[in-house]
Amino acid sequence: MINLVENVKRLKAELPDHIKLIAVSKTKSVDDIKALYDSGHRMFGENKVQELTHKAGELPDDIEWHMIGHLQSNKVKYITPFVHLIHSVDSLKLLKVINKEARKNDRVIDCLLQVHIAEEETKFGFSSEEVEALLGSGKEDGLDHIRICGMMGMATFTRDEDQVRREFRFLKRLFDTTRETYFSDRPYFEWLSMGMSNDYRIAIEEGSNMLRIGSLIFGERYY
Repeated sequence: MINLVENVKRLKAELPDHIKLIAVSKTKSVDDIKALYDSGHRMFGENKVQELTHKAGELPDDIEWHMIGHLQSNKVKYITPFVHLIHSVDSLKLLKVINKEARKNDRVIDCLLQVHIAEEETKFGFSSEEVEALLGSGKEDGLDHIRICGMMGMATFTRDEDQVRREFRFLKRLFDTTRETYFSDRPYFEWLSMGMSNDYRIAIEEGSNMLRIGSLIFGERYY
């Protein structure tokens, strides 16, 4: 039996204090999540809306739920009543839908802009040019029920550590430039979500302050 609590303790002992650890609980049971909750961990990430809403209904209300998977516009309404942070915002259209549904729930929802940094075509996200076009045009200014709090990215799944490092470094530079240019007076733009079980140490070295860790905590996924 995998000792989930010990795995999280071991990870947290390794991490600098300023880094948030999101336990990626996709495909894992409510009992597994509850075991970590009972040990004091509160931040969990899911990548499917149906699974997220089910688990949120079964578990304590003070869990911080993070939506980390690709989010379809027609499913936003199911998570807006409770989601803590949406990592995977990859279009202005999606921002507008989140804003609309958040208004209905009288909430302001924190979001990260997902940036495409990997070579793999399957990854979603803005290009750096699209980020600049979005923020430079002020198109997000009227969206008063969202807060853009940072960026998220996924590196290429490869053994080439130099490539992973380059991709993370690119995202950190974009994050810093964006914060300086568009959010210098808004301290809530602070989160750089990059790094998973296979590359989190490189991500930390390159400036991440939010990690999405699944298999190192829960073991390999099951479906």
